[in-house]
Amino acid sequence: LFFLFSALTVRFLTKRYIGEYDHQQDSKYKHEALLDGEPILFEILDTCPKSIEELPGNEIAQWADGLFLVYSITDRESFNYVRRAKQSLQPEIPLTLVGNKADMVHLRQVSPEEGEILAKDFECSFAEVAAAEQVNQVGEVFHELCREVLTHRRRAKHSLLDRMLGSKTAYRVYSRGKSDSALPKD
Repeated sequence: LFFLFSALTVRFLTKRYIGEYDHQQDSKYKHEALLDGEPILFEILDTCPKSIEELPGNEIAQWADGLFLVYSITDRESFNYVRRAKQSLQPEIPLTLVGNKADMVHLRQVSPEEGEILAKDFECSFAEVAAAEQVNQVGEVFHELCREVLTHRRRAKHSLLDRMLGSKTAYRVYSRGKSDSALPKD
């Protein structure tokens, strides 16, 4: 798995929170965890690019099975950055948009609704967490993305078999458009 963040990685791997990080280099980790009773090996590349030009190249993006795009709810520019960063990423990779620092509501610059709308635009899942306080929720975000990756793999494998065997079976996906998210709710 391939991720863009640090505080969440450390929280997931160690169950500890460290407030200050050196974001000068990429870090790689391997971590085994149980997911729905089965052992799963997480291979994590933790990056923190300062600009769109510093985003990992295609060879790393092709290595990844899933991706987190993380922004701070207290920093509007980080939210705008993930919006721009998404444009340079592979569209078919499972993705989760994560708003971090959910415990700092008094400094909030990005509303939960904005995160939800952007996730709908990205056609991905969305979560707000507080790496500083929410050990279980951070773990669940990792586990949920892993479930999406496994589902994606099963569908891709099934689709390949269908093509090889000439089956007429196909998956149909309904995707809501951008304008749907702006419709009034009943």
